[in-house]
Amino acid sequence: MPIFDFLSGQFIDVIHWTDDTRDTMVWRFEREGHEIKYGAKLTVREGQAAVFVHEGQLADVFPPGLYMLETNNMPIMTSLQHWDHGFKSPFKSEIYYVSTARFTDLKWGTKNPVMLRDPEFGPVRLRAYGTYAIKVTDPGLFLTEIVGTDGEFTRDEISYQIRNIIVQEVSRTLASSGIPVLDMAANTADLGKLVAAEVSKTLATYGLVMPEMYIENISLPPAVEKALDARTSRGIAGNLDDHMKWRAAEALAESGGAAGSAMGMGMGAGLGMQMAGRVGPWGAAPAAAAAPTQAMAPPPPPVEHVWHIAENGATKGPFSRARLGRMASEGGLTRDTFVWTQGQDGWKRAEDVTELAQLFTVMPPPPPPGV
Repeated sequence: MPIFDFLSGQFIDVIHWTDDTRDTMVWRFEREGHEIKYGAKLTVREGQAAVFVHEGQLADVFPPGLYMLETNNMPIMTSLQHWDHGFKSPFKSEIYYVSTARFTDLKWGTKNPVMLRDPEFGPVRLRAYGTYAIKVTDPGLFLTEIVGTDGEFTRDEISYQIRNIIVQEVSRTLASSGIPVLDMAANTADLGKLVAAEVSKTLATYGLVMPEMYIENISLPPAVEKALDARTSRGIAGNLDDHMKWRAAEALAESGGAAGSAMGMGMGAGLGMQMAGRVGPWGAAPAAAAAPTQAMAPPPPPVEHVWHIAENGATKGPFSRARLGRMASEGGLTRDTFVWTQGQDGWKRAEDVTELAQLFTVMPPPPPPGV
């Protein structure tokens, strides 16, 4: 090294750190040979702390301010090393700057669903995610426990460990909260404070604290969300009786499209014959039609019953009678199948319902026992 560079290094006595990366937590001040000059000026800005390490041992922690590195204002260093004057001072130390500012917008999320017992839905699985912030409260402890001798330590190097701690506490808090799933969205702020307080107990051993933690979303599995949507739709439908009639009409439209078309053609033909009787061969109405008469409107077609069937503890349907006839021929409906329709008093076996018993007349009944 040229003599001019060597002398310049000896006369540079201002030690400071400015950071614009927004993710650096610890930065080591580099000097040739780690030599710190007697009387050097140490500048520590707000949001920083300087940790003085001498021969591998933590000596002092400097809060924000301007310091003159001399023996009389470093009592701990006095017992470790005598500061000599001159260019060949044996004093070799390291200075680590630790950011004490708040690091925000860090992400967390549950890798696997959290199992808990909901008072309304029973056992359910939940997923959650959000953001959190961390802050160094004890620079010396953070340096010795986490950073070590790393010359530039970023928040990403510890965020994975913190996420694991958060997920553990979130799982425990959600499972023991006793809050119904439908009410958790209204309590995310309180849940976040509880989790942050518990996580901070563990982070205190690292010299860190979690000043804030947010739960952005708590979600259910897709199957449960689909069931909730169906339940919401039933609530919007209003009167259950009217809703069942509407569903029955839809089922008829889907299963009896051809029959409905034929019925429409028949009604059109009847209407055409009625009009032909009212109009003469030259387009004039006959004399009999001149008398004021009141046409009788045909009665509305009867509403066909739709049926529900019980199978393996679940309810299926509704099915039209035509559909049940096909199911009986395919073996999907037997005499012992329990069925129900609107107005019926409880579940009955299919052969005990007069309207459905006719579906089994083409098949012989089961033989009597012992034959």
